Amino acid sequence: MSELTRMRAGDTYNCLDSELQNLRDAATTAIFKFNHEIDATKRQQLLTNIGVSLDDGSYISPPFNLSYGCHLSVGKNSYINCDAIILDNGWVTIGSGVMIGPRVQIYTAAHALDAERRLAGEETAKPVKIEDKVWIGGGAIILPGVTIGKEAIIGAGAVVTRDVAPNDRVAGNPARSLIHT
Repeated sequence: MSELTRMRAGDTYNCLDSELQNLRDAATTAIFKFNHEIDATKRQQLLTNIGVSLDDGSYISPPFNLSYGCHLSVGKNSYINCDAIILDNGWVTIGSGVMIGPRVQIYTAAHALDAERRLAGEETAKPVKIEDKVWIGGGAIILPGVTIGKEAIIGAGAVVTRDVAPNDRVAGNPARSLIHT
C-alpha cells in the first residue's frame, strides 16, 4: 500500500515519501503561479489542475497556501479570504455559502508525539469538515479532525480543537461555546 493511500485512508503514513513530496512540489508550483496570476479564471484553473474542487461562485483570494490541493473541496458561493493556509493532507470539505476570513489556518496533519517517530516522518491525517453557511473569523485555527456544523460562527483568532455544533458561536483558545455556557 502506498503512503498516499495510507494518508487518504487516515492511517499512519510517512510524510517523507517521495510520491508525497512530488505532489507537494506540484502544489507549490501551482500555488506560486496562483498567487502571482492577475486573472481570476486562470487562478481557478491552476487550482483545479492540481485537484482542488471549486463549485460555482466560489472564490479563493490570493495569497493562498495549501499542501496538496487534491484533498480540498469547496461548495457553491463560498469565499476564502487572503492568506489562508490549508494543510490538506487529509480531506478538507468546505460547504456552500461559507465565509472564511483572512489568515485562517486549517490543519489536517497530526505528527507522532514520540520524537524519533516524528523525525522519521510518521504522521496521520484527520479530515476537517466545514458545513454550509459557516462563518470563520480572521486568524482562526481549525485543528485536525474537526467538524464545524451548519451556520456556526467561529470568532476571530479562535483555536478550534473539537467539533462545533450547528448554529453554535465559539471563540477563544481553546474555542468554547458562547451560547452553551
